[in-house]
Amino acid sequence: MRMRGVRGATTVTANDAEEIREATRELLREMVQRNEVDPEEIASCLFTSTPDLDAAFPASAARTFDGWSHVPLVGAQEVDVANALPLCIRVMMHINTTKRQAEIQHVYLRGAVALRPDLAKK
Repeated sequence: MRMRGVRGATTVTANDAEEIREATRELLREMVQRNEVDPEEIASCLFTSTPDLDAAFPASAARTFDGWSHVPLVGAQEVDVANALPLCIRVMMHINTTKRQAEIQHVYLRGAVALRPDLAKK
C-alpha cells in the first residue's frame, strides 16, 4: 500500500459560511467517491482558500462526515496572486491505497475546472 495525493478544487459564488461548507462537502464527496476512499484510508487533508474567503474554515465541512472525526485536517490561506481564480477552495487529500498514481482521479468542480481542464471530468 502506498500514500497518494488526491487533488481537488471548487469555487463558491460568495463569501458565505454555509456556501463554503456545502461546496467543500460536495468536493470531498466527489473525491472520496471517484477514488473509492474509506475514511480509515485518509492519512490527512490540507485545505486552502483564497484570501477573499474568510466566513468559514473549509475544513469544518469534513467534520460533518461519518468516520472523519480522527482524520487530521489543516487549513491555510492561498498566496494572494494577481489575477488568480477568486472564491476558490482547494483540497489535498493524502490517502493510503493500492492504486497507481495514474489511477487517482483528481476532482475539479464549478469554476475550478479552469485550473486543470485536462483533469476535470467531463
